[in-house]
Amino acid sequence: MVLSKAASENDVSVHSTFASRYVRVSLPRFQMPENSIPKEAAYQIINDELMLDGNPRLNLASFVTTWMEPECDKLIMAAINKNYVDMDEYPVTTELQNRCVNMIAHLFNAPLGEEETAVGVGTVGSSEAIMLAGLAFKRKWQNKMKAQGKPFDKPNIVTGANVQVCWEKFARYFEVELKEVKLEDGYYVMDPEKAVEMVDENTICVAAILGSTLNGEFEDVKRLNDLLVEKNKETGWDTPIHVDAASGGFIAPFLYPELEWDFRLPLVKSINVSGHKYGLVYAGIGWVIWRNKEDLPEELIFHINYLGADQPTFTLNFSKGSSQVIAQYYQLIRLGYEGYRNIMENCQENARVLKEGLEKTGKFNIVSKEIGVPLVAFSLKDNSKHNEFEVSDHLRRFGWIVPAYTMPPNAEHVTVLRVVIREDFSRTLAERLVADIQKVLHELDSLPARVSAKLAAAEESSSGVHKKSAMEVQLEITNVWKKFVAEKKKTKNVIC
Repeated sequence: MVLSKAASENDVSVHSTFASRYVRVSLPRFQMPENSIPKEAAYQIINDELMLDGNPRLNLASFVTTWMEPECDKLIMAAINKNYVDMDEYPVTTELQNRCVNMIAHLFNAPLGEEETAVGVGTVGSSEAIMLAGLAFKRKWQNKMKAQGKPFDKPNIVTGANVQVCWEKFARYFEVELKEVKLEDGYYVMDPEKAVEMVDENTICVAAILGSTLNGEFEDVKRLNDLLVEKNKETGWDTPIHVDAASGGFIAPFLYPELEWDFRLPLVKSINVSGHKYGLVYAGIGWVIWRNKEDLPEELIFHINYLGADQPTFTLNFSKGSSQVIAQYYQLIRLGYEGYRNIMENCQENARVLKEGLEKTGKFNIVSKEIGVPLVAFSLKDNSKHNEFEVSDHLRRFGWIVPAYTMPPNAEHVTVLRVVIREDFSRTLAERLVADIQKVLHELDSLPARVSAKLAAAEESSSGVHKKSAMEVQLEITNVWKKFVAEKKKTKNVIC
């Protein structure tokens, strides 16, 4: 008697993944499949597609942490199933968040008494933190205008044109006018004098950036504070400052402890920082800290009794994972002040190595500054033959993801490449990147000049039309490349 049986259509346990029928045909992409598949096959199919993603460690476009210690990874996985909103069920997690808020508040020199607790909250990231801070400013301004019997329907915020898109989102979502200080060629952050000139009675706050995403530069918060103090005295207003320290909040206290940008300045009422950037935690954690309780209107805080206890909450979302909060606490106690300082100094040193390597090529202008986020922003000295977008595109062949972008108005004719130096970017990688950039430059120099540039020059010479300036030509070429890159993203179904 034969005891074995032939495998049925549904019994695939005897097949290896790559011999099974599940990897021979394409699964539906936009509809749920009718039938289940084995867990091994599901894993393999997804894992195979993910291999085509870029390597996070080589993604030099991102400020977000891409490496943590294995011990912290274990803590994250152990808490992956905890919903942070269940504060009564997970009281220790809530306590860890409160400890983080107080540690960060002291790091930012909040004026707290010995027994006084800080006012702040953990968020999904700096975007949510900025929304919460903005709402607090808007509500305080509205309450003040109502008390004075004045109109309160046209609030505005003054920022630089270099702000991150989350500020534009806040303005659009919550109906606040965004008044932007335009940039200048060679000056890519908000000018404090121009910002204060734009302030009026309806300004709910001025937002300063500690670490511009464009070139890492810190804006002069102290100068802004001093100018605004004078204007408030002259006008009788009390216009405050918010500091968007998403990138620089975990850098300045360790590299530039004497720099005054935080709660040491009297008009700074709230600060946001991204724990998932130089706070050294994986994506999904930000923080917003207020100077004191009076700066966060009580009516914005909800007291809910969802699972058995009073839970004060001020967030835009409800459910949230606990893992990143726990990971932030791990980093704060694991590294301490000494550890953070050592890591930031190392990042700064590796940025210097990269900067010097690029300068030695003789091909680039350095746009980033000495004081700021450890990154290197640079542009080609001569882009008459090939531009920064082509350098970025060619570097992909070596695995590097280096973004190329144009500056905001009024400096959109300037195109920049940017390399963010994170904890896991070693000196060896910095040296290797310089070598690969040199290879790319050699390849590009070996190619003929742009056909479009030649045709444009030929047309102008033959028609007798006024010859365009180098800036106008560069701006046209940049716009063409931006459209080209956008079309490539569309074809790949990439959502920016």
